[in-house]
Amino acid sequence: MARDKVDVAKRAVDCFNRRDVDELFGELVTPDYEWWPAVAGAYEGGCYRGREGVERFVAAISEVWEEVQLIAEEFRDLGDRVLVLGRQVGRGKGSGAQVDAPLAAIFDFRGSRIRRSRGYVDRAEGLRVAGVSE
Repeated sequence: MARDKVDVAKRAVDCFNRRDVDELFGELVTPDYEWWPAVAGAYEGGCYRGREGVERFVAAISEVWEEVQLIAEEFRDLGDRVLVLGRQVGRGKGSGAQVDAPLAAIFDFRGSRIRRSRGYVDRAEGLRVAGVSE
């Protein structure tokens, strides 16, 4: 039975917010999943591939952030992908600096699972890459 891609995207955002790599790989993403964070240069400078890569990403963000969450405000079903628009909010570890920044993410699907997620801190860029307008 095919799953609704928007539902899968919502669950993936929830997994990110809970840092639940087991559910993410068990039910929602392909084994060769690629995660391209919005702030690509902030960690390893690009893509995190597969389960090991995502686990490295989770470890890296926990070193930098006291807390960080994706607040999804809108999901758009674009056929073989889902566009997520919202904000990234958090507090830096050590500095305590608060962050509340716009975020766009594109979840590309292979079948009923996400094969790649790309994040953008510039909402307009995310919309452009997704091929849609406001």
